[in-house]
Amino acid sequence: MAKKVIYVVVAVAVAGIALASGAAWWFQNRAASGAAKASAVAAPANAARSGNGAGTPGVEVAKVKAVQLQDDAQAVGTLRSRQSVTLKPEVSGRVARIAFADGAQVKTGQLLVQLDDTLQRAELSQAQAQQSIARANLKRNQELVAQGFVATRVVEESQANLQVADAQVALADARMKRMRITAPFNGTVGLRSINLGQYVGDGDDLVNLEDTSVLTVDFRLPERYQTRLAPGQPVQVQLDALPGRGFEAKVLAVDPLLDANGRSIAVRAVMPPTSGNVLRPGMFARVVTIFSVNDAALVVPEEALVPQAGKQYVYRLAQEGEGDARKTVSRRVEVQLGVRRGAEVQVTGGLAVGDTVVVAGQQRLQKDGTAVRVVDMSKGGAPGAAKPAAASATATPVVPAKP
Repeated sequence: MAKKVIYVVVAVAVAGIALASGAAWWFQNRAASGAAKASAVAAPANAARSGNGAGTPGVEVAKVKAVQLQDDAQAVGTLRSRQSVTLKPEVSGRVARIAFADGAQVKTGQLLVQLDDTLQRAELSQAQAQQSIARANLKRNQELVAQGFVATRVVEESQANLQVADAQVALADARMKRMRITAPFNGTVGLRSINLGQYVGDGDDLVNLEDTSVLTVDFRLPERYQTRLAPGQPVQVQLDALPGRGFEAKVLAVDPLLDANGRSIAVRAVMPPTSGNVLRPGMFARVVTIFSVNDAALVVPEEALVPQAGKQYVYRLAQEGEGDARKTVSRRVEVQLGVRRGAEVQVTGGLAVGDTVVVAGQQRLQKDGTAVRVVDMSKGGAPGAAKPAAASATATPVVPAKP
């Protein structure tokens, strides 16, 4: 009997809970339905007053700006001396004299290294002695020919012998001079790599010589720039070794031969004169070649471009209508592209400073003249949410629906 009473109590409790849940669900649905109907009634009125209804596609926009834009090309290069050479002996020998100090300034023809020339001097003396004998023989034979004691042929042989002796002297003198390594031009010597008494072979490095009176910067640009390069063109140079300092160089020459492998062209520019020897050959340089500067170039965000059939378009917003019928519409405008800088691109044709262009939502604009609503995603807006009136001086405020 007790079990039956328990079952009855449980059944009544379950039925009560189910009845209460159903009632709560019915009242909640009724309230939501009423709010939806009120919104549906208010929406047409709001749309009629604003001119851009809730069904109007929402777009994000940006302004056309006028900025100073520089058409240039960037590259990396290396500083070079006007003249540079690593001095090497043409013959083998022992270093007899080092006639320079590391880092010293030298003049053209100045002796830098003297190799032991004892043997060469002896050979020169021998050749000079043979030359003297040949000259004396010629003179004596010429006198004998004049007296009729010898034939003319003897004089001719003496002349030939003298010519051979002269050649031997010249050869010995040249061999001796090759033992002297002199400066081929004015410049600064580097750090020597030899010592006194050291035996060096032909072709061994002795010391480098740099003419730093004029420095150049060598760099390469893609071949598409070859028609835009000319001597005298300005070049901006920055050096990693001298942060914060910039130098303006001038294009000196452009290589007539393009690199077939890299499809690039070599360019050489002259660096400006500086004091204190702050510029050194071999420095790494960042080079910007300037082609033109536009002080009032029109730019739009890259996202505003809409390519179609090989052309570039943007959607510009315009206001149409009067009073309550005034609305914002989109107009497709063809533009020509110029210089790209970061996230912006230069455009020409059909746009003016201050024009408003669409940067997101172009896919919703089915045809020219489509009514749009401006949304501001940066302020937490969502597609379809109206942008505040500050975005457009003539925008009609949206009237909130009354519950």
